[in-house]
Amino acid sequence: MIQQLDEAPCGYVTLNDDGFILSINKTLLDLLGYGYHELQNKHINHILPISTRAFYQMYFFPMIRLQERVEEIYFTLLDKKGDEVPVLLNAKRRNSNKDCINECIFIPMYKRYEFESEILKAKREAETALQERNKVNQKLKEVLHSLEVKQSQLIELYQQNQEYQEKIKIELDLAKSIQNMATSIPISNGHLQIETYYKSSSDLSGDIFGCYQIDEQRYGIIILDVMGHGISSALITMSLRSLYQSLVSKGVPVDEVIQELDNYLHVLFENNSELMHFSTVLCLVIDTDKQEIEYINAGHPTAIMQGNNKTNYDFSSSVPPIGLVKGINFMSTKCLYEKGSRLLLYTDGVLELIPLHELRQLVKINKHEPLSILKEKIIQNLKLKEEYNDHIDDQCFILIDL
Repeated sequence: MIQQLDEAPCGYVTLNDDGFILSINKTLLDLLGYGYHELQNKHINHILPISTRAFYQMYFFPMIRLQERVEEIYFTLLDKKGDEVPVLLNAKRRNSNKDCINECIFIPMYKRYEFESEILKAKREAETALQERNKVNQKLKEVLHSLEVKQSQLIELYQQNQEYQEKIKIELDLAKSIQNMATSIPISNGHLQIETYYKSSSDLSGDIFGCYQIDEQRYGIIILDVMGHGISSALITMSLRSLYQSLVSKGVPVDEVIQELDNYLHVLFENNSELMHFSTVLCLVIDTDKQEIEYINAGHPTAIMQGNNKTNYDFSSSVPPIGLVKGINFMSTKCLYEKGSRLLLYTDGVLELIPLHELRQLVKINKHEPLSILKEKIIQNLKLKEEYNDHIDDQCFILIDL
């Protein structure tokens, strides 16, 4: 790296499409407190907090691949001490010897935050002073009359709101019951055993899954996480459910299932891009005779499979989430498994509380425990981590003994 770029007044880093750091300048190393060899060839996740990792996978990476340029995006890095560093990100994609390189510039934003805080503080003080002045100038009679009128109006509005809230609660309870019934019943027979867990962060959830027996030896499994929370995400989830249930249960090939779901989302928001939602999805078909799994992971968290001989296999994402980019050619991947293997699928609400390496360890050390015991241990870990987190996402996971 040339000296001018190495000592530039901004951070500079180059990444390959797998997210590994190819080069990084001294300015960014000093900002984060690392040495050059500590970060070279390391994955970008090494300097990203969990929230920014999700943003990188779902927004930044698909955007730069599609537009080849990203400008003025707020980003948060993680220094060596574990402190968050606010930065402004500009990035550009270029080809080098047939390989794609993503060049990123990071500009620290400490001063800007301090300046904005001072402006907000001055604004609040000015508003407080103005309110006090208005109160002093008002006549007591006018104040009392105003309060009486407002009190009457508030009482009326409160009564109307209570009636409305009661109606909404009844409707939400009904919708939640319907959504809970929409999750398929776990399967347990001589070929495989399935345990599932589903918990929404609010009344309605954007997570959903399905487990279906296609024929005597084939089983279809699908898990989705629609962007956002609440009613809008739940409505989209249920509309996708009616489509994938028909496709998966009939044994439609995995790539066609994902393609149909992707097309459906694009058509759904064709006339209103502002309301566009996308969804991560992992769909797989298990053939117990061939001991083979065919799957596609579209932007979904990595599923893990633990074998009998301590080997493991990752079902990683190979394409962006559905509904995000038009014209994607979805192609499935196949892998073989040994009888007695154990598979874990989950949504990002689980990953936000339990890191991937901890999930691997849970599956590994409980390999010979009944599936129900492993399920309870994962649930216990989730509940324990929830006590230290203010924001809790929808949680959903599927355990399969093959």
